[in-house]
Amino acid sequence: MRLWTDKKYPIILSCAKFLEPWVEEEVRSLGYKPIDKTNNIVVVEGNMRDVLKLNLCLRTAHRVLVPLLRTTCRHVRELYEKVGSIDWENIFAPDGYFSVTSIVYNNTIRDTRLPSLVTKDAICDRIRMKRGRRPDSGGDYDKGGAVFLHWEKDRAIIYIDTTGAPLSKRGYRKIPGSAPMQETLAACCIAALRWNRKSPFISPMCGSGTPAIEAALLALNRAPGSLRSRFAFMSVLGWEQMIPGESAPRVASRQRFGATPEQIWKEMLIEAAENENKTDLPKIIATDISPDAVQNAQINAHAAGVSHLITFKDCDFGDTPVPQGEKGVVFFNPEYGIRLGTVEELTPIYDRIGRFMAEKCAGYTGGLITGNPDLSRVVPLYYSHRVPFFNGPIDCRLFVYPDCRLKTSATPE
Repeated sequence: MRLWTDKKYPIILSCAKFLEPWVEEEVRSLGYKPIDKTNNIVVVEGNMRDVLKLNLCLRTAHRVLVPLLRTTCRHVRELYEKVGSIDWENIFAPDGYFSVTSIVYNNTIRDTRLPSLVTKDAICDRIRMKRGRRPDSGGDYDKGGAVFLHWEKDRAIIYIDTTGAPLSKRGYRKIPGSAPMQETLAACCIAALRWNRKSPFISPMCGSGTPAIEAALLALNRAPGSLRSRFAFMSVLGWEQMIPGESAPRVASRQRFGATPEQIWKEMLIEAAENENKTDLPKIIATDISPDAVQNAQINAHAAGVSHLITFKDCDFGDTPVPQGEKGVVFFNPEYGIRLGTVEELTPIYDRIGRFMAEKCAGYTGGLITGNPDLSRVVPLYYSHRVPFFNGPIDCRLFVYPDCRLKTSATPE
């Protein structure tokens, strides 16, 4: 099995729709040169250490995948045979646990659950044939390893999913609230607004606090993967086995014999903690009209270890305190009139949002994400550009307002 090796192999970073430019930008900042990019995917080259580092550091991607087999596959019987040709007995323990996730675009499949079930059966049957017993399987990512299947028309790729629960699940959102923003989307919005991590970050209508928490993690330079105790790569065989020539001097003894992937991971966690920023941290302010939402956001921020960096206040967004004399970022994620609220109710609110930014946030970069084009036109500010994003299934745009400049006429831009 090639996961625990210093030899390089392709590493596939999957993400939500429209996020791949931000994943590419992020991996470049981490020192990687992408070798390919398609819809929902960025590909880099790396080895065992890179798999661990990417799971630890990525803010914008969902999964870190390592391909095991690329093959032609026309129907489920052929899928069973192809999956069963992989040496799973060298990947998962026979008394272990694994889960299977799949994305399938094949007109022979009517029940989208079937390919995952067939993949699971093929893996279990192979391990039972080789080891005399089989692992358990199910949908609990916290219990074991993970496999990912992408099957489109007659082409299938079977991956080891080294992540398990998506990277968007940082582990800090203890109380999600209503219609919460996904952590990876919040990280991408902050990146798109070009926040410098030093100036104020203002999050009115903060809801469960995700944008403010992601901003605080970014300002601290805290690796988001350090918040999680479990990744699927920890259940791949060899996790606790010594690799000659590797080293992890801070946690491993008897270094002349090498180090285990587990020891290397622990050393990465130590180094990530040492590289956190402890000084000159910015002002981060999060408000919401709902005291319950603010309390939930505080609980989530505490779970992320950043509650001391964020000033919370329950108030109408118009009363949000904004530091003056500084050029920071103000970010809104209001209701869209889809899952919450109606267009009629939200129209005057969107107008007020624009006027609040113009009057109280002059000089700031404003950002507003919405899935409702009609409501976006109500905001009386000039925007420089729109960034396409998906918030769950909702096609959205992030509007960027340089200097929060008020329109001087009703003429459309």
